[in-house]
Amino acid sequence: MEPMTAPTVNGVKYPQPVDALLPAARALAEQLGEVPSRNRLMKEFAIGAPKATELRERLVDEPPADPWLYAEPVGPDPVPAPPVPESAPPILADPQPAEVADTVEPDVQPTTDGHPGTPTAEKSVKPLPVWPVWLLMLPAFVAVWAGWVELGKLTGFGPVDLLPGFTRDNGEPLLTLNTAITLPIGMEVYAGYALFAWLSGRTTRRARTFAMASALIALTLGAGAQITYHLLAAPETGTPWQITTVVACLPVAVLGMGAALAHLVREDH
Repeated sequence: MEPMTAPTVNGVKYPQPVDALLPAARALAEQLGEVPSRNRLMKEFAIGAPKATELRERLVDEPPADPWLYAEPVGPDPVPAPPVPESAPPILADPQPAEVADTVEPDVQPTTDGHPGTPTAEKSVKPLPVWPVWLLMLPAFVAVWAGWVELGKLTGFGPVDLLPGFTRDNGEPLLTLNTAITLPIGMEVYAGYALFAWLSGRTTRRARTFAMASALIALTLGAGAQITYHLLAAPETGTPWQITTVVACLPVAVLGMGAALAHLVREDH
């Protein structure tokens, strides 16, 4: 099959000037019912941006041949589109047509304009202080500490010689420690840190699940220890054990709720 060769237009085969492209562009405008855009001219005629811009300006400047060409149809039947002239000259491509650049729309965030008299919300809210929570937790911690220490004494915890063989001049141990303090430190401090690991959201799901379970277990054991101590230490008061149980659990409940609240307030900061 032999390749097709474009006929000569205005005595010039290639490239064609804007005047030679104008009849075909005019025919395209009549077919579309409006002046085509620059990108459409570049795509249809395979021309560069400068030539497409000039061609479109020529189409915009010249008056339409028929004043009713772009009128809106009136009546039930639309006005048929005018036929495309068959005498439009063929269009030859430029040697290096310009690439059509993609139009990037600016990313504009929608804004809502309120009434001028409407008060606007503050941009930043002053965070709550955390120190009052720790201050309120201090009496509860003292009560829990005392209950654990006294229960440890009743169950055999007491002073131990940490440096056996090293004594003072009077024969007393050089360094002693009451092991009863290890009970509140180990149990209540762990419960507080487990609450932090559970509520902070900074760990994995598996770690949060374990922290939740262990914190609840530690607080439950702490409440049971306080109940046991108070039932053993004051049997002669005649107070019903139900009341003693509730009162003994109050310091542990305050300690647990205060630690959770302090962690949540600090997380909001």
